[in-house]
Amino acid sequence: MSAIREGTRQVMAWLHGWTGLALGWVLFVMCLAGTMSVFKPEISRWMRPEATASAGRVEAIAAATRWLAANAPKSAGWYLTAPDDRANNVEATYDSGGDYVARALDPVSGAPVARETLGGEFFYRLHFELELPYPWGRWLASIAALTMLVALVTGIIAHRRIFRDFFTFRPRKGQRSWLDGHNALGVLAMPFHLMITFSGLVTLASLNMPWGIVANYGNDLAAAYHDLTPGAVDRPAAGRPGTLASIAPMLREAERRFGGAPFSRVSIANPADAASVVTVYRSDAAQIGATVAEVSFDGPSGRVIGAWTETRPAVRTYTVIYGLHMGRFANGVLRWLYFLGGAMLTLAVASGMILWVVKRRERAPLSLGNRVVERLNVGILAGVPIGFAAFLCANRLLPPGLIDRAQLEVTIALDAAGIALLVALAVPPRLGWPLLLGVLALLCLAAPVVGGGLAYLSQALARGDFVLPMIDALLIAAALAASVGVRTVTRRRSDTRRTMRGRAMA
Repeated sequence: MSAIREGTRQVMAWLHGWTGLALGWVLFVMCLAGTMSVFKPEISRWMRPEATASAGRVEAIAAATRWLAANAPKSAGWYLTAPDDRANNVEATYDSGGDYVARALDPVSGAPVARETLGGEFFYRLHFELELPYPWGRWLASIAALTMLVALVTGIIAHRRIFRDFFTFRPRKGQRSWLDGHNALGVLAMPFHLMITFSGLVTLASLNMPWGIVANYGNDLAAAYHDLTPGAVDRPAAGRPGTLASIAPMLREAERRFGGAPFSRVSIANPADAASVVTVYRSDAAQIGATVAEVSFDGPSGRVIGAWTETRPAVRTYTVIYGLHMGRFANGVLRWLYFLGGAMLTLAVASGMILWVVKRRERAPLSLGNRVVERLNVGILAGVPIGFAAFLCANRLLPPGLIDRAQLEVTIALDAAGIALLVALAVPPRLGWPLLLGVLALLCLAAPVVGGGLAYLSQALARGDFVLPMIDALLIAAALAASVGVRTVTRRRSDTRRTMRGRAMA
């Protein structure tokens, strides 16, 4: 029996290693971007430092609809997200000239804020779309999440003393040190890692497991959506011009029907048509489950034409799993625990990738394939954070009124990460690690300072806004961590040279 258990552990250890290697770099990008997405609204505020105005939900949405009525009246739909205690702008999406555009609107004037940027949305989209066209990015993210789930389960089975080794760390012991760190990072937040991985797979279930939809509806996705949201009002345009009634009374009526709970999103279909429909959605910020509740109004008259709350157990089970992954309900300490859990998962993936190389180097000289893996580790594990830091620096350095400014920020981020990868492939890892980690430290230190960053910081402190100081502090902490990495790599090189010199003299 013991031989069978040992054989099972060996098979699980083999599967754990190879599944981690297969998509480890993709998982690193997803985990790091997802961790940053925990503070998505706060990052967006940091990247729009001039946008300091604030207003209530109702007043902000009313101002946004007035601006849209004057500047995008022929749009097929306006999709608005109201400000809350974390975000002070209205996030608007609407079609203009055949293309959908996303803008942050001032909550008082309703006009777009001066600094066009994706803000935290960049990290959120990168987390599950990987900057690839639909559906390929989501497909790759689904496969990577499934790989992560396999790696987690096989890691638990393969590890003989998983909880005892959590309390063991032997520094400067090569493979043993990396394995101790990898185990500690994995064990401490294991429930979170399992939850976030499984729930991530469930959020993309219609893409990675479409067989139920296909069997019941074939290619009729409209029918599938109707059955999923049977209370939604989907009224075709009348083809006659119409004027949208004042939206504020509709919003207040919706909140009354929600039992006093606030709304979070508003959609206006065919806003300039006589059959326009205003739909108001309940906020899910105060509950784990993303409860579906909505009230629909006739746009020209403002009368209620539909109200619906999801009560089906199966769908509500899904919304709880989805809500756990999104973490919108997390406030204060719980939000920081989400961030810490995501950071530990990111570091567990990174340490596992490094451990793969360290383990094989200590046995024998690295093969050509493992030398390529080592250089890819340097380029991706250091290059992706460099791209993120460059994204934040570009936000502060690019002129606010620049055309296609948001896309240029993304281009700079991707180019910076690509250049870092090319550097890592071109130079030996013993030079690549300190070089790229040093660049990362400099960029993280520069981001809070360049482009008037100190002035924005002082203004934020003067008005009692601690979002900018918090993001600045996280950037400085990242710079210090990268600096420690540079020192560690440099010291290890010195120790190796000293050991080799001593052996030569002996």
